[in-house]
Amino acid sequence: MIEEIFGKQNNLVKIALTHPSYTKENNLDNLENYERLEFLGDSVLKLFTSKLLYEKYPNFPEGELSKIRSILVSDAILAKIAVLIGVEKEMILGRAEEKQGGRKRESNIACTLEALLGAYYLNGKYKEIEKFLEEYLLEYAEDIDKHFEKYNAKDILQQYTQGVNKTLPTYRIVEIKGPAHKPEFVVEVEWNGEIISTATGKSKKEAEQNCALEACKKLKVIN
Repeated sequence: MIEEIFGKQNNLVKIALTHPSYTKENNLDNLENYERLEFLGDSVLKLFTSKLLYEKYPNFPEGELSKIRSILVSDAILAKIAVLIGVEKEMILGRAEEKQGGRKRESNIACTLEALLGAYYLNGKYKEIEKFLEEYLLEYAEDIDKHFEKYNAKDILQQYTQGVNKTLPTYRIVEIKGPAHKPEFVVEVEWNGEIISTATGKSKKEAEQNCALEACKKLKVIN
């Protein structure tokens, strides 16, 4: 599906799909894994996303655009999009990383997508990148705008607790369910010596975000 979206693949794309664990295990040059392309792709992603949001919301001030963009380019959103187009199936991992469930790890999938954007940018696929982000990324923008609290619950909870007694909530993983390649994290959040809420997620970050959202609802910080 990657080829269907961006066109014919080349060596840069292969590098973008190569995880650092593979080059390390095989004594290859670090230039042959995705890290440099991810560095470039991160900027490419933010540039093209900024342009799309600027055009989609002509009356939004800079602050509102920045809030939406920060969530749109997060690992959580990028990983969902990457899975939709089959990025995790194409990733080239080291044996140990593969056994440890690296193909399903949110950060790995998100980084690989950023690296692919960097590779396709160097290949001159500007229109394809913009079309891809418009189709797959912008659909999240409206939901983020309407339900910002859902995506930003951790920051909202932190601001609330600091405002009350200048302390921070503490998140703990209490259980990891399921197989290594498809884990489910159970997280609880404590504040003021009390467990406020417990929630689950497909990643530690997702579980913490869900936990914070439930805590905010319980504390009546948000509806």
